[in-house]
Amino acid sequence: MKAVLFPLLLLALAARSSARPLESEDVGNRLLAEKYLQRFYGAPAGLQGRSTPSDSFQDKIKQMQRFFRLEVTGNIDDNTLDVMKQARCGVPDIGEYNHFPRNLKWQNTNVTFRILNYTPDLKKSDVDKAIRRALNLWSAVTPLIFKKLHKGNADIMISFGSREHGDYNPFDGPDGLLAHAYPPGQGIGGDTHFDEDEHWTKDSSAYNLFVVAAHELGHALGMSHSSDPGALMYPIYTYATGYLLSEDDIEGIQDLYGPNPNPKKVKPRPDAPKKCDPTLSFDAATELRGETIIFKDSYYWRIHPQMVEPELTLIKSTWPSLPNKVDASYENPEKDLVIIFSGIKMWALNGYNLVDGYPKYIHKLGLPKSVRKIDAAVNIKDTGKTLLFTDEEYWSYDEAAGTMDSGYPRSIEDDFPGMDDEVDAAVYHYGQLYFFHDHLQYEYSYSSKKVIRILRANSILNC
Repeated sequence: MKAVLFPLLLLALAARSSARPLESEDVGNRLLAEKYLQRFYGAPAGLQGRSTPSDSFQDKIKQMQRFFRLEVTGNIDDNTLDVMKQARCGVPDIGEYNHFPRNLKWQNTNVTFRILNYTPDLKKSDVDKAIRRALNLWSAVTPLIFKKLHKGNADIMISFGSREHGDYNPFDGPDGLLAHAYPPGQGIGGDTHFDEDEHWTKDSSAYNLFVVAAHELGHALGMSHSSDPGALMYPIYTYATGYLLSEDDIEGIQDLYGPNPNPKKVKPRPDAPKKCDPTLSFDAATELRGETIIFKDSYYWRIHPQMVEPELTLIKSTWPSLPNKVDASYENPEKDLVIIFSGIKMWALNGYNLVDGYPKYIHKLGLPKSVRKIDAAVNIKDTGKTLLFTDEEYWSYDEAAGTMDSGYPRSIEDDFPGMDDEVDAAVYHYGQLYFFHDHLQYEYSYSSKKVIRILRANSILNC
């Protein structure tokens, strides 16, 4: 978890799709794959016209798949091709997060920066704030002190430009390469460039300048891309409010510069959960139009019947308006809605779109004010009821009537014999309830009222 030093560019958000082998794709896709792997992974030429790639070429595909934590097949499947089609950095990827042999970094902890020009997309003051906030992320955990210059040469020269902008490393227009930065050193070293053809914002409506700047200035300090999806230096653009460095980011930058001698209490961004951790537990689970969504910390896994490998994504990268932590969730297939609970509020999704008029308070469902959060929720399609679990009890909500059923709450332990008395998450499939508590998953027959088998919670993630 250390830093390799090259000019690095920020990736756009990776696409989601199934992992169907690309057995009969057109020549254009095969040429794309060949060019991509030659440029970024040193693959041999000659894919064009072949029905199958060579062994050495497949090794390069696997190397790329391992870096992006895709299913390692050696085939140019849909997930792999989708990543290849995304805008990205113009230098080869790396297999490890380590120091460049020359160990490039700023030799002086007093680093200067200068903003040469400004984007018309934002007020000048908003650009200044975004850059300063981005630098403050790194100075909070290191001895680095950043001083702004208004004229002359600075260590880090920051500018906006489009296409060929003076460094023989051209941008490619809207929605392509977002920015790039050069490692510490003389001349162009440390310089950070943003593509003016992008639309820069201070919110989630387009590309958030602070988020991109924090990533790119990490490169200007000597950091490279990390393969940890929870790291700021992960090469895929994600928007999140209250952006924090992860443990991976902190370890990498402190390996270069050491810790802050006068540290403030910095709460690191949580590491991305590891799906095959035997102690893994879940926060919430739901169906979503035939997919299964599993929430954990500030992330979610998307499980699709046509995807062999679950896909891990930051909640904020898909739904910026949702909270970082989800307590419970369920799908109402009749209304084509997914309800998300966090604390005393709830949100509604139609597909991947947030429904207007939310958030609302959970007490609108008929829960008493004494209930401050929902632990788990699941819709029983056969009955039209939604079960809401709170502590050691549960409620039954009639979706058609829009009211709570009488006689509730009832005891979880009494009504679901064999279960623990608390539930973290639940989903329903073809007459079977799947309860999650701690690191265990209980397969429960709703009609027979008994536990059929007990599995590890992450068996649903193919572990």
